Amino acid sequence: MNTKEVNYQFRQRYSVIHCSDRRDADKVCGVGQVEVDNTWTIVIPADADAVVKNAARDLEDYLFTSMNVSVRVAREGSNAVGDKRIVYGVSAELDENSYRFAVSETEILLVGGSPRMAAQASYYLEDLMNLCEAPFLDQTDEVRRSLFGTRMVHSGFGIDMYPNEHLVNLAHVGITAVLLFVKAIDQTAHGYQDFNDLCYRAAQYGIDVYAYSYFRNKFHPDDEGAEEYYESVYGHLFDRCPYFKGLIFVGEDADFPSKDPHTCGVTYFDDLDENGNPRHNLYEYPGYFPCVDYADLMNLIKKIVYKRRPDADIVLWSYNWGHAAPEHRKALLDVLPKDVAIQATYEMFETVTRDGVDNRTVDYTLFIPGPGKYFTTEGEFAKQNGLRFYSMTNTGGLTWDIGVVPYLPAPYQWMKRYEGMRKAHDEYGLVGLMESHHYGCTPSFITELAKWAFYSPAVDLEDTLRRLVVRDFGADNADTVCKAYRHFSEGIHHLVSTDPDQYGPHRVGPAYPFQLFENAGERMPQEPYAHFGSRICFTHYGMGMWGNDLGIGLNVDEPSEKDVRKFDFEIESFTQAEAHYARGCELLASVIKTLPERKRDNAERILALAMFIRNTMRTSVAVKEFYKRKCRLLKSHGEERNRLVDEMLQLCRGEVSNAEDTIPLVEFDSRLGFEPSMEYMCDRAHIEWKLERLYRVIDEELPSYYEYVQKDNSL
Repeated sequence: MNTKEVNYQFRQRYSVIHCSDRRDADKVCGVGQVEVDNTWTIVIPADADAVVKNAARDLEDYLFTSMNVSVRVAREGSNAVGDKRIVYGVSAELDENSYRFAVSETEILLVGGSPRMAAQASYYLEDLMNLCEAPFLDQTDEVRRSLFGTRMVHSGFGIDMYPNEHLVNLAHVGITAVLLFVKAIDQTAHGYQDFNDLCYRAAQYGIDVYAYSYFRNKFHPDDEGAEEYYESVYGHLFDRCPYFKGLIFVGEDADFPSKDPHTCGVTYFDDLDENGNPRHNLYEYPGYFPCVDYADLMNLIKKIVYKRRPDADIVLWSYNWGHAAPEHRKALLDVLPKDVAIQATYEMFETVTRDGVDNRTVDYTLFIPGPGKYFTTEGEFAKQNGLRFYSMTNTGGLTWDIGVVPYLPAPYQWMKRYEGMRKAHDEYGLVGLMESHHYGCTPSFITELAKWAFYSPAVDLEDTLRRLVVRDFGADNADTVCKAYRHFSEGIHHLVSTDPDQYGPHRVGPAYPFQLFENAGERMPQEPYAHFGSRICFTHYGMGMWGNDLGIGLNVDEPSEKDVRKFDFEIESFTQAEAHYARGCELLASVIKTLPERKRDNAERILALAMFIRNTMRTSVAVKEFYKRKCRLLKSHGEERNRLVDEMLQLCRGEVSNAEDTIPLVEFDSRLGFEPSMEYMCDRAHIEWKLERLYRVIDEELPSYYEYVQKDNSL
């Protein structure tokens, strides 16, 4: 890890579509295999559309760049077509989510039920050659079908940022759609964007674009003027931008003045007092309850949208409604229009009991693979009502368990989720996925594994993972790397999901500050152009736990015995998570020096990622231990207070070392410490900001709480 990157330099690496030097020169074509060499021709139909043309050019570049093979692209029927051919096609005989992949000695067929699936057959060819590390293919004739026709993600490049290279890389891992936070015509959370241009560019690679609605729904559908208002919003959107595939609605961002008697009947943002605080309990607002008249709102909006685009996909995401009783959620799904899809978050609202302690899953986590009961009941209700069923699954590779990393290298935990999703496909008709929120999707070996998992016929996922490991680390190192990945997966299993941690040290990593009482609650610095910035990270650790005033100032109450037991359980769990990541890092580091140069950079980045997560766990444990003592400090005296001060100083000094140890990691890989909606929260500058405040606590603030203790010198 001798190289250094400046902020955002990861985008240069993310713009590389095909890695050079993929080929192992020692590999020999085996019996029954076909070698693609310079004598082959890529053949496309005379009337091929842009998706097929781009896939063919992509394959040409792949063979040249990654396999050192130079071939031509020619139209069917031209004189340039040779005897050995890679042939693209689209056939109505295939399901629109399927492709046929056939390999013989002189012909390779890449035939999709749609142009998008013909391109996916092409990417499958690349996947097989990458696993082989040579341009060799087994002779076969198979039909593969994608279980999930819709797989949508936010950008991993930057909030609402989709350069062509990112679109192509997303298509390679099976993504079919991208999401934009739409605030107005050509205006996203990131600022101006030409919506039609993005839709046009994405379509060239078989990718749709969905508008995630940030519009205000100011009227109840029954109100006078409601239809005119929604025409001016959603009708105007599709008049100006007719190429959006669909709309995503989530109550929290798209609530309306419901007449459901279970709610207060006004939207959250229309009910704030002069201090910006809501006047009602959060769950009394329509955005936080499955109001039955959401069906009326969807009916009105789809009527308006369908006039412009009859095949638009309208999705209502029941996020935040899992707290509601099943009968209330069922009541909405019983009346929801049949052509509106319902989407449920996969693992949210689940209670997991470990060691006698109840743990509630918060959004979004791999702490448990899922599914949760809220998801399964939504699936049952959707099936009963003939609704298309979607899910927010985070299978783009990242959750809120760690906020400022590109993905979680926990393949064995992910595989448990994939298996559950396949079961949900069979039992509830799960057909669509939202695979990331604003933290985006970064193609990695995790997204590759997900693509293998989401096709039929099924493959042995553990065997597939091992093949990926052999490709990346070599056969001699496969056992060691798989052991490391098992540690990383087990570590996530111990990473209890809590709001104070997901909105605290887990969100920003080792840049999270240790605050005593002075400057408590001070926000981390942020870029002026950040969508959320530091406002979704609370530096006053505690966030209302134990009934205190958010940990701010001197109002820190004594916790209950139950609270202490749960908190100590979390410390023990996080300590185990850190130990698993530490051991996994040791194993991974032991093999890197054995790798050839062409494999080393990727391996070092996986190691740096795991080390960053390990250091984040160390920060989390130290923050919790610090907070425990902070809650007792002002109510203690004499020797006890001095002992607490000494222990807190020791924790702070340990965290200095941990933070300093993280700086080389974020400088080696500029994606570490970055999250699209927050921008940078754990780069060198933010870690140094944290260290400056930490030194102040060590050198000035904590020592001021020492008490003089009178010694008894009597004999």
